[in-house]
Amino acid sequence: MNEPESPATILCKSCGLCCSGHLFAWVRLNANELDRSEALGLNVIRNDPRQRGFTQPCPAWQGICTVYTSPDYPRSCGNYKCRLFRELADENIQLPNALTVVQDVLKLIHEIEQLLPASKAISFRERLITHKEQLEEMNALEHSAVDKEFLLKTEELLNHYDNRFGVDDFIDYDA
Repeated sequence: MNEPESPATILCKSCGLCCSGHLFAWVRLNANELDRSEALGLNVIRNDPRQRGFTQPCPAWQGICTVYTSPDYPRSCGNYKCRLFRELADENIQLPNALTVVQDVLKLIHEIEQLLPASKAISFRERLITHKEQLEEMNALEHSAVDKEFLLKTEELLNHYDNRFGVDDFIDYDA
């Protein structure tokens, strides 16, 4: 008989922010994981040993990780524990409250996506960063109401990323 999943595992498998390209643009892989990860359908980056990994959003994320139980599940994915996960595992927050945090962040992301201009970039992070940097280069007096709303919501989202998930940079995750 299978043991019930821990609240932290339930949160992890239902959240997906680290898989969907919202928290990270790419995930590091060890050299011995490249072929196995590619066989899982991940978009592997091989050309630069300093950025060897796979791009986000992860194609294995389909509302739940489809390779979570695979023996080839990437080590970085298994090792990554966001701040919210750790708070739940340490019983500093209850599962319903942690799930509410995730839902609130997903709602904010959806609101921001509506404010982003069209782009060829697939990654939410790339689109967010690019637009934020473009607006920051402009004179604030030139910002439209939509631009101001975007910048306010983006600042709120980045605060959530830092305070709730422990992601305080826009570069990458390195397990």
